[in-house]
Amino acid sequence: MSEIKRQFRRTVYENRWMKVHEDAVTFPDGSDGIYGVVDKEDFVLIVPQHADGRFQLVQQFRYPVGGRYWEFPQGSWETRPGTDPEKVALAELEEETGFRAQSLIRLGHLFEAYGFSNQGFHAFLATGLQAGRVNRDKEEQDMQTASFSLEAIHDMIRAGQIKDAPSIAALGLLAISEHG
Repeated sequence: MSEIKRQFRRTVYENRWMKVHEDAVTFPDGSDGIYGVVDKEDFVLIVPQHADGRFQLVQQFRYPVGGRYWEFPQGSWETRPGTDPEKVALAELEEETGFRAQSLIRLGHLFEAYGFSNQGFHAFLATGLQAGRVNRDKEEQDMQTASFSLEAIHDMIRAGQIKDAPSIAALGLLAISEHG
């Protein structure tokens, strides 16, 4: 099976969080084409589970889609690429929810939208939660946090209150893990 070959790349946009490239490519049959590629650092997603089985979620306004939705805590340290994902996960959990985890278990790595982006995410299960201190970034100033049962989360997905694909995928990773 042949691969698509990149002939050249032109960066069309760049900021602190991402680069957008236009790649001229050659397909296996020899024809030419282009791909738009969003180049972003991987992020972490944390599935925080309380001792009673409830899960801690966060809700914030997501500007690109113009709505507030619940999701699992997640984030990246774009100014420090290559930082150990476990370290980022522990810090993001406390920053967004105010909880610290005694245990962090890797659930897996997935790509968020590999049809147009190289960004992936590392999913972790966080347990042994203890109250810490919220320390959100300015972009997260409207963030809320609350805990929900798994049944309530399923209802929220059906009702369209959770539309974050990585959060839903992380539930799938948890379900097939030995911890689900």
